Amino acid sequence: MRRTPVVLAALTALAAVVPAVAEADSASASTGRATVRDVSGNVLGVVRFDSIGRKTVISGRLSGLTPGFHAFHVHTTGVCDPKATDPNGNVVPFYTAGGHLNLDGSHHGHHTGDLPSLYVSADGTASSVSENDELTAAALFDADRSAIMIHALPDNFANIPTRYAPNGPDATTLATGDAGGRVACGVVTR
Repeated sequence: MRRTPVVLAALTALAAVVPAVAEADSASASTGRATVRDVSGNVLGVVRFDSIGRKTVISGRLSGLTPGFHAFHVHTTGVCDPKATDPNGNVVPFYTAGGHLNLDGSHHGHHTGDLPSLYVSADGTASSVSENDELTAAALFDADRSAIMIHALPDNFANIPTRYAPNGPDATTLATGDAGGRVACGVVTR
């Protein structure tokens, strides 16, 4: 017995109900969004920041990325200059976005702006949804605002067991999770 029409009807009904439930949540409000661009200025997609109760939900759909895992963070400064230079004069794309948003001075893996890694499919697309109960509108929109950042490499969240590194994680791992270069950035706006 074929149940495909019944399953399709149920999925269609569910697709109609889910947005209505989300809209009905009176505690939900849009906080901000970021249009994410690569170093050439190509738009890769949009990341949204929505307040739901006491949490911020970060969600986005992106394309044009290299397949595999990529570190995904909120950075401290809302400036995404792809031709930025570091203090030594070296071009470091998006250096102007500062480091990871870190309200309490923690090591990497516990920064306020640390998000789950972004998985990019073979076709270059990715979707992400996560909740963060430390990331607030006040943190996102302080005097210098903030930015969403996609890095070239996966994030290890500074999780290096001592059996692999007898002296523990090094300074780079503790600061960035060995996430590599910055490949895409978006200024968070209201």
